[in-house]
Amino acid sequence: MPGTCVIGLQWGDEAKGKLVDILTEKHDVVVRYQGGANAGHTVVSDGETWKLSLIPSGILRDNVTCVVTGGVVLDPASAIREIDMLESRGIKVADKLRLSDRAHVVFPWHVVEDGILNGSLSGGESIGTTGRGIGPCYRDKVGRSLAIRLGDLYRRDFRSTFDHIVKVKRRFLEASRPAGGDAIELDGDTIFNQYQEYAERLRDYVGETTNYLLDSVESGKPVLFEGAQGALLDIDHGTFPFVTSSNSSGVGVSSGSGVPGRWISRTIGVLKAYSTRVGGGPLPTEQDNNIGKHLQERGNEFGTVTQRPRRCGWFDAVATRYSARLSGADEFAVMLLDVLSELDELRICTGYRINGNVVNQFPSQIDDLKAAEPVYETLPGWNDDLTTVRNEADLPKNAIQYIDRIGELLGRPVTIVSVGPDRSQTIFRSGMTQPAQCPPNTQQERATV
Repeated sequence: MPGTCVIGLQWGDEAKGKLVDILTEKHDVVVRYQGGANAGHTVVSDGETWKLSLIPSGILRDNVTCVVTGGVVLDPASAIREIDMLESRGIKVADKLRLSDRAHVVFPWHVVEDGILNGSLSGGESIGTTGRGIGPCYRDKVGRSLAIRLGDLYRRDFRSTFDHIVKVKRRFLEASRPAGGDAIELDGDTIFNQYQEYAERLRDYVGETTNYLLDSVESGKPVLFEGAQGALLDIDHGTFPFVTSSNSSGVGVSSGSGVPGRWISRTIGVLKAYSTRVGGGPLPTEQDNNIGKHLQERGNEFGTVTQRPRRCGWFDAVATRYSARLSGADEFAVMLLDVLSELDELRICTGYRINGNVVNQFPSQIDDLKAAEPVYETLPGWNDDLTTVRNEADLPKNAIQYIDRIGELLGRPVTIVSVGPDRSQTIFRSGMTQPAQCPPNTQQERATV
């Protein structure tokens, strides 16, 4: 089967962009199928750093077609900025990028709505929105009557549709305005003219992508599906309500791209060697101490899009095993292993203690996750600098023990190890081509602390 999928298995920021960039060398098509400009991928090659939000990481390779599907909500201004940045640095985009005419469009009112609601729950706790209008755009998509798709911008009757939506949005924003707040103005003419300019800039890239992808897989072209954010942020299966507004786990690949799962034969689950999270929501293994500072500083844990500092903690095998099963992962890529160097001992969460009971199933309710106390297993650390290692045989014994234990707990082999941001700092392990059988969930734990 021609399809390979790369899925982040934690709360995003797992360094998926680097892996996609490496795997693109053996694929003809790279697909972004969900999310929007709220997700950032960073790729480092030959000392150069590339930061992308909407355009697939595969754009850095020649002879690869990059597709942004209808499952994505697209901010035209962000897309144009990325195109201009790439071309200014010598990357050819023309004839390599396809934007689905089914992709829903982010408008200024979506950003204003994001600011008014502020992503807050009752009680004022933030759900961690980036404020870029992604959630409100998805809300309009599901609501249908106020949604605008990219292909609509080119239709003759678009102005009448646009004017109707602006009238409704004005009433909604005025009703939502905080008491004593300034009046909210939507200049329909200015917005319309601006988006017509965007449409002209993007015209050569916009078209039908579902049939293109179906034709590609049916003809045997190797296609790489690039996940954004992480599986634990999935709107239906993640840590709701502290999630994103799309299906960011493996279950979203087909709905976002239009390609049935039967065409995907390999799913690589990407995970950090530790846990991180941006914004609100529980992180059971969080370390608000010197360990957390070590991980944050060594891992440069600041958001690609927002530059918000990421919360850091020990690796959570309970959460990651759940997301691996949810996403159908066949194998794992452990990223940022080098960040763990110079720690005397490492911990892995193998269970949760909730209301006095130890469980190894990931809870469905956020209150249970908030109450969860991690049950840890302790392994020896290492002091070696891993950033210069290029072969598995040169990894410290304790590092190999650590990644093998992760594979045991998650029920699939670790086949790829990253020890730095550059393409060259990647180790492909030998003898790991076949996925292992997933063990039963009654797995015995080792000694815990």
